[in-house]
Amino acid sequence: MAVSIKDNEKALAGARCIIQNWIEAKENEVLHFITDENHIKEADIFELAAFECGVIPKITILSSDGVQSGEVIEKMKGTMYYSDVIIGATHYSFITTEAVEYALKKGSRFLSFPMHTNDNSSIFEREFIRMSPKVAKRMGRPLADRITKADRVVVKTKKGTNVAFGVTGRKAGIFAGSCTRRGRVASSSFEVYVPIVETMTNGVVIADGSLGYLGAIKNPIELVFENGYLVEINGKEDATRLKKYMESFGDKEIYCAAELGIGLNTKSKCEGICYIEDESTYKTFHIGFGRNIALGGNHEAKGHFDIVTHMPDIFVDDIMVMQEGEIIK
Repeated sequence: MAVSIKDNEKALAGARCIIQNWIEAKENEVLHFITDENHIKEADIFELAAFECGVIPKITILSSDGVQSGEVIEKMKGTMYYSDVIIGATHYSFITTEAVEYALKKGSRFLSFPMHTNDNSSIFEREFIRMSPKVAKRMGRPLADRITKADRVVVKTKKGTNVAFGVTGRKAGIFAGSCTRRGRVASSSFEVYVPIVETMTNGVVIADGSLGYLGAIKNPIELVFENGYLVEINGKEDATRLKKYMESFGDKEIYCAAELGIGLNTKSKCEGICYIEDESTYKTFHIGFGRNIALGGNHEAKGHFDIVTHMPDIFVDDIMVMQEGEIIK
């Protein structure tokens, strides 16, 4: 379904924010905005904002079919890298595809900017994109550095989450909208992320935030992990929705816990409307399932999605670094 833009001026200001504050685009740089047929109006908005900012827009409109699996993206592998910046603005993220990795090696910058909203509103109009990338980086850097040096991260919540992740040899990074370095991936998600060791996640998560593309969690879901994989999904209607969604991939590797993320965006709200905003929300953490190749991991699958949970206590090698969602300084 096509997106509805309520306020063209607000949406235009949001697009300019992305170009000027996140990408920091220089005059006459080529910005390749890759989107799909659900977001043609936003492509028009982005094109206008690009001209206003003195950069050169290149717009590609894809069919929605095959984006989540990466099939249509892989066909563009040989052409994407000709642009200075690639903005992946399809309904579903394709940050973890091989085509992106190829373009990065050729020197392009890549901003993952999935446009999915569950109420068909425009992401350009949402407040979270006004968060300062520089502020988020300052918040997240100490956490990322600690996790990179650690072997183990444990997350607990008052609702019963108690799960351990292996991070030995894995480098934690920060996504904060910033897309300024050649050969690097940037994301509209504001988070500390780490591609966790794919066989070492064990424990229980009581998820109470959002189910990514599926929206808000109305009743908490119990997720049980053994040796890196999700082995049980227990709960009411939301648990059933999640089971059906994961089965739809037709790939057992989608059950692999492949990423741990910690939200850094204080302007975000986890409302189940925009998944990239949900997982960015300060005082939440999320587990990413499926592919993690572009994040620095080793796992391949037919997709990637995240489940968000509120108010974590986080321990890095037994040292508490976050208490009920607040970073301990």
